[in-house]
Amino acid sequence: MEFGSQYDIAIVGGGLAGGLAALAFAHERFRVALIDAEAPAAMQKESFDGRTTALAYAAARAFKRLGLWPMIEPDAEPIRDILVTDGRAGSAIARGGASNFRLHFDSRELDNGEPLGFIVENRHLRLAVFDALAHAENITVFAPAKRVSTVYAPSSARVTLEDGRTLDASLVIAADGRFSPLRMEAGIKTSNWSYPQTGIVATIAHERPHDGLAQEFFLPAGPFAILPMTPVREGGRILRHRSNIVWTEAQAAAPAYLALDDAKFLAAIGARIGDHLGALTLEGPRWSYPLAFHLAQSFIAPRLALVGDAAHAIHPIAGQGYNLGVKDIAALAETLADARGLGLDIGALSTLDAYQRWRRFDSSALAFGGDALVKLFSNDFGPLRLARDIGMGAVNAIAPLRRMFMKEAGADFGRLPALMAPMS
Repeated sequence: MEFGSQYDIAIVGGGLAGGLAALAFAHERFRVALIDAEAPAAMQKESFDGRTTALAYAAARAFKRLGLWPMIEPDAEPIRDILVTDGRAGSAIARGGASNFRLHFDSRELDNGEPLGFIVENRHLRLAVFDALAHAENITVFAPAKRVSTVYAPSSARVTLEDGRTLDASLVIAADGRFSPLRMEAGIKTSNWSYPQTGIVATIAHERPHDGLAQEFFLPAGPFAILPMTPVREGGRILRHRSNIVWTEAQAAAPAYLALDDAKFLAAIGARIGDHLGALTLEGPRWSYPLAFHLAQSFIAPRLALVGDAAHAIHPIAGQGYNLGVKDIAALAETLADARGLGLDIGALSTLDAYQRWRRFDSSALAFGGDALVKLFSNDFGPLRLARDIGMGAVNAIAPLRRMFMKEAGADFGRLPALMAPMS
C-alpha cells in the first residue's frame, strides 16, 4: 500500500537486514519505505544465496514476535548442543578429528527451555520476510528501484530514485551492506582489515543423524564448523540427513580445494571431521567468499542510522554476524518508538545517539573479541595450542562460566530489546 512520498522511515537495502528492519518498524506503527535495486522475485530464488544462518535463540524471538516463525519453523533445525574443540586434518599417517580437550554447551542446562539456536537456510528466511512484506499495510516496497541520491535537511531527508521519484522521510536507514554507499556518502569511516583466509560453504548429506549437534573444530588454517540442518523428507520418511559446512581456509590454499572434484572435496572434509557422520555426499554447489572485518566508527549521522553489515562485518568464527544485525534492528525500533511516544523527532541526533550508545559498545566488544579468537586459534603453535586446550577444559568444568558462554552464543547478553526478551 502506497502513502505517497512521505514516510516516517526510508530503508535502503531490502535483504534480510533491511526486510526485517521494515517489519520491525512497521510493528511499531511507523510508515516505512523499503528500497532495493534487486527485484524481490530474484532475491527469493534458491540460487540467489546457498548459505545458512545460525540464528541465536534470542534473535529467533524477534522472528516469533513479528509473526514470521510459523513459516520458518519447519525448516529451522534446533541446535541442542555445541561442541568446540581443537582439531587436525587427517593424513596418510594420522586420523583427523577432535582433540581430547573440548568445550561442550548443552542447551538443557539453560532455564529457558530453548535450544541454543537454529540453523536455517537463508532462502527460507527470505521467503518468510518477503511474504510478510507483501502483506504489510504500512510498508511500501520499491524494488527494483535504484537510489541515486539522498539529501539531508534539518527536519527530514529526501531519497531520489533513478526513475525520478522522491521519497521524504524523517529518518533513513542504511541496510545496504558492508560496502554501504550511504555510510560512505555520510563520511562515516570504518576500522577494517582483511583476513588471509577464505570462507568455503557447502552442504553435505551424511549417513548418520547429527542429533542437533553443532561442532566447531579449530584447525591451524582457521575454524571448521559443521552445522546441523533439517533432513530431506518424503512422506514423513527421512531420505537424507544434512549439515552445512563453514570452512575457513588459508587464502592461498582455498582455490585448490575449491577446484577439487566432488570425491576429493568430500575426502578433504572427512579428513577434518573424522567419520562420525558416516558416508558423505555433496548437496548442491560450493560457495566461497573473502573474510574481512569492519566496524563503523559511528552508527549514526544526521537523519541516518546504520544497521547490520553497514555497521559491522565480523569473522564467522562465532556465527554472530546476522544476530548482531537483528539486535541492531530490535534496539533501533524500540529507541524510535520510545522517542515518538515522548513527542521527539525520530531522526534527530539526540534520538539516534541513544541507539548508538546501546549498540556500538556491544557490537565492538563482540567484533574485537571474535577477532582475538581468530588470532588465538588460527595457528598450530604448540605451547599456545596446549594453553588454549587447557583453557577450554577449564571453562567446560565450571558450570556458571559455561552457562555464561551459552547465553552469549544465544545472543542473550547485555541489554536486550523487547523484541528479543524472553517469551512469557
